[in-house]
Amino acid sequence: MTGYNTLVLERPRAGVALATLSRPDRLNAITFEMFREFSALCAEIAADDGVRVLVLTGAGRGFCAGLDLEEAAQLPGMSAVEMMAGQESWADAIGAFHLLPKPVIAAVNGAAAGAGFSLALAADIRLAAPEARFNAAFVRIGLSGGDCGSSYLLPRVVGLGRAAEILLSGRFVGAAEAADMGLVNRVVAGADLLEEAFTLAEQIAANSPFGVTLTKRVLSMNVDAPSLAAALDLENRNQVLATRTQDMAEALTAFREKREPRFLGR
Repeated sequence: MTGYNTLVLERPRAGVALATLSRPDRLNAITFEMFREFSALCAEIAADDGVRVLVLTGAGRGFCAGLDLEEAAQLPGMSAVEMMAGQESWADAIGAFHLLPKPVIAAVNGAAAGAGFSLALAADIRLAAPEARFNAAFVRIGLSGGDCGSSYLLPRVVGLGRAAEILLSGRFVGAAEAADMGLVNRVVAGADLLEEAFTLAEQIAANSPFGVTLTKRVLSMNVDAPSLAAALDLENRNQVLATRTQDMAEALTAFREKREPRFLGR
């Protein structure tokens, strides 16, 4: 896998990639370089047929503290054109995880603030250590509370009312409250967090790659479906497409023979 300066990329299990944000002395705060490496990471994972699921976590005691303050200090000096170009590229880098055709699991081991909160939201599934905390810090530094997809993703995860409270106040949400409101799927002891993420990733990776991709896509699209009929149309199309693959035939044969399927990914 490609070498990175701000990330460590590993393959801890078959079909599973682990990307660790690696600036622990800064609670894994995001630099402009890290944003670029997020985009490169997503492109690499998307192109690697050997990776079925991506797990994201942070080194040390933080998940991601958001934009590094030294980088943030440069923002007021940028022209409007420069700032727009930068903002669009940074938002696209976070959004790439949501748009990745493969599932992403965020193993949130500590604070996820600002753009780090948006990064956690961009994942399909979030597991949290008891030490995890979440906040949309933007509004507390004079910016809009919506950044890097938070205003789109958060209401779909926790509902509009809770999202409004979190984005407007900028307050921290602890792990237990996050689980209660559905912001995280569950809270896992810190020592077991990655193991739990890997186990879940392996369960996903055991399924047909094409079926998993279609499932991620249909969830993303149908959460905003204008009607049940529109949602059913997309589901029906996906099922027809899936029956045309060798993977479905292999899965049915393996089920009948009571063995693990051998998916070819096509």
